[in-house]
Amino acid sequence: MAITGAWEAVLRPEFGKPYYRELYKKVLMAYRTETVYPPSGEIFRAFDLTPFEKVKVVILGQDPYHEPGQANGLCFSVRKDVRIPPSLVNIYKEMQDDLGCELPANGDLTAWAEQGVLLLNTVLTVRAHAANSHRGIGWEEFTDAAIRALASEDRPIVFILWGTPARRKKSLLSNPKHFVIESPHPSPLSAYGGFFGSRPFSRANAYLASQGIEPIDWAAAGR
Repeated sequence: MAITGAWEAVLRPEFGKPYYRELYKKVLMAYRTETVYPPSGEIFRAFDLTPFEKVKVVILGQDPYHEPGQANGLCFSVRKDVRIPPSLVNIYKEMQDDLGCELPANGDLTAWAEQGVLLLNTVLTVRAHAANSHRGIGWEEFTDAAIRALASEDRPIVFILWGTPARRKKSLLSNPKHFVIESPHPSPLSAYGGFFGSRPFSRANAYLASQGIEPIDWAAAGR
């Protein structure tokens, strides 16, 4: 697993810290001894597809999908041939209601990532069939460093925080040039508590447009 480009330069200080060395050992051992998702080559896919200098929007998830074939290194995203998970079904429903677009045909969010939407989980690996199983081994410190790096950028960025773990990161975001959108998680357990009707897609695009930045073509999801 490796990070390249501007992200590598930004996150390089983390690689030499004791927590990261321990994290690396734990993750390496986990992949050797048990089934872990996503595939090891896709752990840092969010950074690969969305270069640091091109980030327009950040969507924070919790940890990867934990069933076979689902996780692909982008939060909430699955491959085109994988059934769309319930949380993403709700994200698509909200997008349709918000923007009036058709429901995407599949759950692949690569098109968002390639437009500058960083689809970042706060924990980047998970043991099969065990949600949150890699919580607390060091990933949170690492992804906080990535969030802080973006938070220090003196340019317009939208941060979309869905659910309690993501909303806790609001304390890292105080730059007046950044726009924070937060709501309950899109999972079936909480979507009706304020996620539906939150209109994150139109609000993000309105802010980007107000700053002279090309909006995201959210309807490109699933293409």
